[in-house]
Amino acid sequence: MNAKFLSKYLILKPKFFFALDPEKCQHTVKNICILEISIKAVLFLFTLLLLSNYTYSQNRDTSIILKVDSLTLSKLIKQVVENHPSIKEAEEALYIADAKIGLAKAGYLPNVDATGNFTRIGPVPAISLPVFGTFKMAPANNYNAALEYEQTIYDFGKTAKDVNLANENKNLNHLSIEQLKQSMSMTATNSYYSLLFIQDAIEIKDEDLRTLNGHLEYIQKMNATGSATQYEILATQVRISNVESEKIDLETSREVQLSIINSLLGQPEKTVFFVKKELDTKLPEIVPDSLVSYAFAHRDEMKVAHEKSALAELQYNLKQASTNPTINFYASGGWKNGYFPDLDQGKLNYVAGVSLNVPLFDANRKKNNLLIAKSDIQNCNYEVDITGRKITTEVVQAEANVNSAGKKMKQFSLQLEKANKALSLAEIKFKAGVITNLDLLDATYAVSESKLLLLKSQIDYISNIFNLKNAIGDRLY
Repeated sequence: MNAKFLSKYLILKPKFFFALDPEKCQHTVKNICILEISIKAVLFLFTLLLLSNYTYSQNRDTSIILKVDSLTLSKLIKQVVENHPSIKEAEEALYIADAKIGLAKAGYLPNVDATGNFTRIGPVPAISLPVFGTFKMAPANNYNAALEYEQTIYDFGKTAKDVNLANENKNLNHLSIEQLKQSMSMTATNSYYSLLFIQDAIEIKDEDLRTLNGHLEYIQKMNATGSATQYEILATQVRISNVESEKIDLETSREVQLSIINSLLGQPEKTVFFVKKELDTKLPEIVPDSLVSYAFAHRDEMKVAHEKSALAELQYNLKQASTNPTINFYASGGWKNGYFPDLDQGKLNYVAGVSLNVPLFDANRKKNNLLIAKSDIQNCNYEVDITGRKITTEVVQAEANVNSAGKKMKQFSLQLEKANKALSLAEIKFKAGVITNLDLLDATYAVSESKLLLLKSQIDYISNIFNLKNAIGDRLY
């Protein structure tokens, strides 16, 4: 009620509002105006509260469920390769390898030590001579401070072989990291396309449910007029139940795939997102007859096997040099007491020399170490052969799977086209009363199944292309 209208009403109708006391009337009008303003303020605050709660709920939901097409394959692989802890752990091995190289190169550098000591002896050795008296042979308090230097002049290649071995170990660590990245990328790719299939399959099932529920509603109306039987209603309900059951299985599979991808990305396990449909990957531009030879040259597994063979050779060479002579230079200089004639007086002193160390007998350690190293070389050669056979099998299988998936994709594309035509004819016949509702549902089901089969063949084709790329050693990241 407007305040001006209320004040006018009070003047016109004084018998209802303190007509005998104008001051009370004016006071009442003020109170009503204040009440009106208070109500508006409360409504305004209540509206703000509702808006803030809605905004919070929206923000809370978007923090859990990401937008449609929020994740691409390239983005997924990039995040996995850059942030997965297993790769970070493998990269730490490179820092250890650098440290081992530094340790091996330490053989080229000298050892420098600063030493100091104090010794108190007693009794002090002394000699007594007639007429000359007693002479001390050493001071009671002995001081010595020195700087010691030791350097290997030549070790007949032992240090050089040790450095080469450390460098090859670093190369092996680097190849192992590349192999792990490729493996993680392949895992991410498989999970990505599995989720893509499930995601689109759920949409197909939702479309089936809408169609079946529409048919059920139509049949129920027909049954009310006596134009349809209870059997048709029950048969339609059974089909709806089957589709709902299939959808439940798909949703369960989607949760599993989401958990796998969330684990790869390091995201909360309940994060829900959709993946972008990417089906435009092309086959590698390599002549089929040269796929195996290309794989031998590019697969990380083969590179690692050859690197292990090289390491075994270096280990053998290092063991062979274990008994090589070494020539060392040493020098020491500093301050000490104990020199005649004043034993307590400290003096500068030095010592320098060259030493030669020639091992004569090492209890057959070198012989046995060489036998072990030679066996390691042979095992590495076997591993190269085994890896080559495995790669050959994988390339042949991947190529065959790509060809098979391509043929199935064309076949199911043609099947879907025919199923759509059959559905169109079934709809015309159903309207004409030639076929029943169940016949129409059979035609609809055939279209749905053809869509699923085509979708699966498309996903299989793309997945097998990635498998072939992985089999021949093409980088996926």
